[in-house]
Amino acid sequence: NGKTKLVYEACAATRRELIRANITDTTDEDDLIGGFRLLNGETVWQDGPAIEAMKRGAVLLLDEVNLASPKIMCLQPILEGNPIYIKKLNTLVAPSPGFTIIATANTKGKSSEDGRYIGSNILNEAMLDRFAIHVAHEYPNAKQEVSILSKILAQNNYTNDESTDFIEKLVKWAGLVRDTQKNGAIDDIITTRRLIHII
Repeated sequence: NGKTKLVYEACAATRRELIRANITDTTDEDDLIGGFRLLNGETVWQDGPAIEAMKRGAVLLLDEVNLASPKIMCLQPILEGNPIYIKKLNTLVAPSPGFTIIATANTKGKSSEDGRYIGSNILNEAMLDRFAIHVAHEYPNAKQEVSILSKILAQNNYTNDESTDFIEKLVKWAGLVRDTQKNGAIDDIITTRRLIHII
């Protein structure tokens, strides 16, 4: 996933701790904030990824946030930069310095009518407005994709003139498919991930 990889690389480059929460349509307060768990025959509280990241001043990655149901609004105070009250513990947790939230979505929170992103939901404007910066992550350009695919072949000790020619043709083909899809002539798309699988 290009978006997620970008977040991982940015955190690695800046030496920031990253805590990832994979969002689904069943993700709820218990998954994100925390809840009571059975441990060695006893019920104990376990912080969820949002509280862990807040306490540690880490980056919280909400991956595929547009798959979420309205239950994700349990994060509303956190998204506004405020402390959150955990009613089950009667505790107020404030964000530590450096705490940051990043969310990824395939459809910019607008869902998809063409079936390519089944299960994605429309995020309401109030939710989207809680993210100060929105970044559209486009596909790499042809030169970058050639470099990505060449590195994968090199890692597998398979590089020669024939493989270089194949990669260049593969990237050109993907570009043509993307342009055709953009113009509405076809529904399918060739992602960089698909090119990597082909390689």
